Amino acid sequence: MEDKKITKPIDPQKAFLKAQKYCAYQERSQQEVRDKLYSYGLHRKEVENILTELILQGFLKEERFAHAFAGGKFRMKGWGRIKIKLALKQKNVSEILIRQALKAIDERDYRKMLLKILDEKSKNTTEKNPLKRKYKLAQYAISRGFEPELVWEIINQE
Repeated sequence: MEDKKITKPIDPQKAFLKAQKYCAYQERSQQEVRDKLYSYGLHRKEVENILTELILQGFLKEERFAHAFAGGKFRMKGWGRIKIKLALKQKNVSEILIRQALKAIDERDYRKMLLKILDEKSKNTTEKNPLKRKYKLAQYAISRGFEPELVWEIINQE
């Protein structure tokens, strides 16, 4: 949970309206909204009541968040499945929803992204020794969250 200064507690109705806007702006995890509500100085029961109401009204849906988050991090930032999974776990998304979100990433697109990342890194790598070069490329792709087996499979095909 983030350490944010609580200025003056706001009443639950105002907090609910603020939470609606917060959720409408972009997809949020339940934990993000929970943290935001606590930062308003609300108590546990009030926070849980507001969360329940947000879910019932469709402002907050963990499955929708997981899919949007996974797809966004993959397409926009070029993250691999391992990094996406860890980030979703940090946001307290359930294992089932994480698996569903990762399955939604097309395998061909995933391999294309990995090839693109390796190609870009290869152009910027000055290493001449072929073994060291492959190792550097692999380490880079693995650090971006791609599975080591897949990374090595693709590197060894080149």
